Amino acid sequence: MQSHFSDKVIYQLYPKSFKDSDGDGMGDLRGAIEKLDYIQSLGVDLIWMNPFYPSPQNDNGYDISDYTAINPDFGTMADFEELVQKADERGMGLMLDFPLNHTSTAHEWFQKALGGDPYYQDFYYIKPPKADGSLPTDWASKFGGPAWEPFGDTGNYYLHLFDVTQADLNWHNPNVREELYQIANFWLEKGIKGMRFDVLNVIGKEEFVDSGAPNSAQEKALYTDTPIVHKWVNELNERTFGRYKDIVTVGEMSSTNVPNGIGYTRPNRNELSMIFSFHHLKVDYKDGNKWTQAPFDIPAFKRIIAEWQQGMADNEGWNALFMNNHDQPRANSRLTHNPSYNAKVTTMLATTIHLLRGTPYIYQGEEIGMTNPYFDTIDDYRDIESYNAYRELLNQGVDEETAIAIIGDKSRDAGRTPMQWDDSQHAGFTTGTPWIGIPNNYQQINVKNEQENGHIFSYYQKLVQLRKQLPVIQEGDYTELLSDHPTVLAYKRQLESSSLVVYSNFSEEPADIQVADEFLSGYRKLIGNDETNQLQSELTLSPFETIAFIKQ
Repeated sequence: MQSHFSDKVIYQLYPKSFKDSDGDGMGDLRGAIEKLDYIQSLGVDLIWMNPFYPSPQNDNGYDISDYTAINPDFGTMADFEELVQKADERGMGLMLDFPLNHTSTAHEWFQKALGGDPYYQDFYYIKPPKADGSLPTDWASKFGGPAWEPFGDTGNYYLHLFDVTQADLNWHNPNVREELYQIANFWLEKGIKGMRFDVLNVIGKEEFVDSGAPNSAQEKALYTDTPIVHKWVNELNERTFGRYKDIVTVGEMSSTNVPNGIGYTRPNRNELSMIFSFHHLKVDYKDGNKWTQAPFDIPAFKRIIAEWQQGMADNEGWNALFMNNHDQPRANSRLTHNPSYNAKVTTMLATTIHLLRGTPYIYQGEEIGMTNPYFDTIDDYRDIESYNAYRELLNQGVDEETAIAIIGDKSRDAGRTPMQWDDSQHAGFTTGTPWIGIPNNYQQINVKNEQENGHIFSYYQKLVQLRKQLPVIQEGDYTELLSDHPTVLAYKRQLESSSLVVYSNFSEEPADIQVADEFLSGYRKLIGNDETNQLQSELTLSPFETIAFIKQ
């Protein structure tokens, strides 16, 4: 059964870094309007935009002080309404970002709570210290330090799983849920066509007990994917987007697993269209620690992709497919720092992801091969998480040069640098001073040069087109191939008599593969980034080569 989103492709636009229309160094809504034709030319259906609500910007807009207004830095409500209308005229819808796990401590609700209003104090998790005066639990914030902060001068503490200015909302309180549903409905009435829910699977905090191991998997299990989350997501669906036809929804699910992924996305459960999971992007974390230098573990990556593809396919679950977003370093830079491989590694990753079962996301700049910036000093970075990590690395005795190299590889800012439009000053992003620096390869890697001389952008266009044309890509089942190969990820998609086979070499070295007899006749080349035009029983893939063949 085809869903209303299996043929869709979604483009992620990070407003702060996409296009600045007024020279203040920050991207804005009018900049997005200006570039709608560019996005449309890729062939995508929806544009997911990161938050542009009023915010102190301690976590780049995920710390919201007003959910139903536009941050003046990004424009006005009239600009937003124009953006919706002009996207709609081009056959595209907007997907907005909803961080509903926490508000900014600058939000009116938190301020009223601080002022002593008991109604609003019940909007948050405010707990007394333990009998010995220590924090309510030993939980750690995901941004470093403890997850509890003094609540004014009351002697109590409030919970913040993220930044200290992001107070977690108490979803157990029906008044909180009611307020959040009204917020969602406000934007749905403005004509949005998609909703992305930030860290949605941690809303179900139930047991406030010590984990015995802060920041560990056992700690996360205390507040992640608890059974009540499914009940509340179902209620969210029923009260908001479920009342509309064909709204596409995606939940960001931190540290989730396949059974929960199925629960969130199986159509008969009426929860979400799809989910983001992140395990496949943690395979270059040494011993599970992000702030380390480690090679990209290809066998681990293959195992995770296969586990999620197979597990979700067998149980009617649905994956969001991506290698890049605003919280990740650039995927091409994870696999190679050699600029001569940039086009190949970028198109290889795109092929691998776009031909899988699920809904592919393109993050701004990946369609032209943008890379990590590798800034020289910590002062060039802007992200709170990167600053905390840098300080922590130095405290651990890591030397400055190594610390800055680790930040260069792993910082969220690596994916947040301005979109590179052309080779003019500031890459055509702004006439002012950009809010964050621009990689020094922008004179080669930019939209204008790519569209005139490159082939990454046109390759992406073709991948988007193929998904729209071929039911086997939209709906086919999934079978892993060559599971033991150290560097080649391969799979088959099958729908009735139509069959698609994909081979991708994740290495800078050539790779020899055995092609099964069943693929040797009746298959024609669908897409690829190198010379291979025919399948034969023994094949050598060049560095970062990808090929897909189809039989219909």
